[in-house]
Amino acid sequence: MSSTLTIFSRSRKWTAMSIALLATLGLAACGQTQKSKADEQPPANPYGHIHAITVEESTQRVLLATHNGLFDATETVPRPIGPPIDLMGFTISSNGTFYASGHPGPGVELPNPLGLLKSTDGGESWTPLSRQGESDFHAMTATSDQLVGFDGILRSTVDGKEWSDIGPMSPSPYALAGSPDNTVVLATTEEGVWRSIDGGRTWSAPAGGPQLLTAAFADQMTAVGISPEGSVYLSDDAGLSWQRTDAEVDQTSAIGATSEADGRLSIWMAMERGLVKFAYDGITLTEETR
Repeated sequence: MSSTLTIFSRSRKWTAMSIALLATLGLAACGQTQKSKADEQPPANPYGHIHAITVEESTQRVLLATHNGLFDATETVPRPIGPPIDLMGFTISSNGTFYASGHPGPGVELPNPLGLLKSTDGGESWTPLSRQGESDFHAMTATSDQLVGFDGILRSTVDGKEWSDIGPMSPSPYALAGSPDNTVVLATTEEGVWRSIDGGRTWSAPAGGPQLLTAAFADQMTAVGISPEGSVYLSDDAGLSWQRTDAEVDQTSAIGATSEADGRLSIWMAMERGLVKFAYDGITLTEETR
């Protein structure tokens, strides 16, 4: 089943308060008893907060980096993966390696903050790589040649061990978006969308583009972004220019997207009411019942 997206009217003021609110979007914790398999329903909120959404290229699994760990949300009932680590930052490289940052959860004997972690078994286990006890990367993305992370300073690494500070002429992002298939990185900021074409080494300041809170690549050239007031924007040139669609959504703290074989976009958004999936056919954004 599906339903056509309802249009909402909202204030269009960008404020630090709105950023703080969206950064902590989530639902109350769930402690309900599980029902029988026959009438099993999705848990009200197994995640705590959803910090990042990534569609794994090789499997098309929808992976959620959350306060309560990594989840596979491809099916209606989400499946936890690995230890209960508070995954503030999460990304997947072109060879399928998982990278994450954040804080250790209950029973996890790792430094706090975690620095950069690596997983080569799909998130079942994690290996510390660098900056343990130093960095909590709240924003992180992978390009074809390196990782970019923001822990108060924008940094990059090729091998996951040695980091380079990108320098003063770089953004302070709310979110980072990159594609493991090219070297373009987008940074959403209060000033607008910053853009790098060399894996985050150098940046171009916003030039009249939209103010977005979060963004994601659906493929090498197609990016989707959500503004503070919920307007949905699309780019078909890897973030160089943006077009505002007619659709508006609830406040969104994280987004993931992929291009389908029929030309549609599948878009997952983390909202106060939970994880919501949409389909976009180039004209209409439609909410899909999960």
